[in-house]
Amino acid sequence: MAAAPAFPPKLKKTLARRTRPDHSQKLRRATQAVFLLLNAWIALEFYLFVRYWERGGAGLLVERPPGVEGWLPIAGLMNLKAFLETGSVPLIHPATLFLLVAFLLISFVFRKAFCSWLCPVGTVSEHLWRAGRSIFARNFALPRWADVPLRGLKYVLLGLFLYAVGGMSAAAIEAFMQGPYGIVADVKMLNFFRNLSVAGAITIGVLAVASIFVKNFWCRYLCPYGALLSLPALLSPLRIRRDTGACIDCAKCAKACPSLLPVDQLVTIKSAECTACLECVAACPAEGALQLSPIASRREVPAWAVAAGIAAIFLGMVTYAKSNGHWRTDLPSEVYERLVPQADQFGHP
Repeated sequence: MAAAPAFPPKLKKTLARRTRPDHSQKLRRATQAVFLLLNAWIALEFYLFVRYWERGGAGLLVERPPGVEGWLPIAGLMNLKAFLETGSVPLIHPATLFLLVAFLLISFVFRKAFCSWLCPVGTVSEHLWRAGRSIFARNFALPRWADVPLRGLKYVLLGLFLYAVGGMSAAAIEAFMQGPYGIVADVKMLNFFRNLSVAGAITIGVLAVASIFVKNFWCRYLCPYGALLSLPALLSPLRIRRDTGACIDCAKCAKACPSLLPVDQLVTIKSAECTACLECVAACPAEGALQLSPIASRREVPAWAVAAGIAAIFLGMVTYAKSNGHWRTDLPSEVYERLVPQADQFGHP
């Protein structure tokens, strides 16, 4: 009987250890903290604004913060549709249009970086799974037969929203946004959390507990906003790239990836799930083995450039909207005095 052919043993690669310290995660978490604090400040301002009108104009008068419109993604889609049809910036909740465009641009340039660098929900979710890993010494992953179809849910939800908004004319959107429900949509959002129902509390609790065990459970399976930002991210000129010559096949990059991508098995990360968090790059011990770089170049894009680019797009869009008078919703005080106290009485048209 012929002997089996002998294959040479796989040579173990020599580690050329990185000499430069990696500060990407400190920078990213600092960016997350700043944006989280910004949202907390906006929430406080908006709460005081609503309470002033609920008291009939008594107490401390705080101007309505336009930034709260960033929490109205459906209004953002509607205003974007209306703007594309008419070329005019809507009068009601115009800030949500410019914030949505800013986040879409960020996703195009820096992949889905909004989710891992700016999103307050993503920041809280990250703290939850890190807490779970500290408590249980690990996080858990659903089996592939469950993970793949569940990941499609957020795209199904996005499709439903796009179908609903896409079927509305610019005139219908304008009528909706200028009606009582559209004007106080932000107040209704606040009231949802202030007067949280048992069902709502249970749902949020289940999602929070699930996020402790499974990395970014909400973001991975259910967030339609993240699904929307995945679309321009697919066209992004930036990619995480692995140099197979410098890589020592330690798989630390894959273990660090919050999106559970097989970074150690790919040369270029093209997945829409990549959020440019740079966790994989930070975990890599080999010099030059892993980096974020443009498609047409091998030049590394450092973390500070990602942070600066995100800030430039966000602040640039806000400054542009303010300078052109399209940032604030300008309504007479009488409108808020009449509508805010009875916001919950307005049903969806």
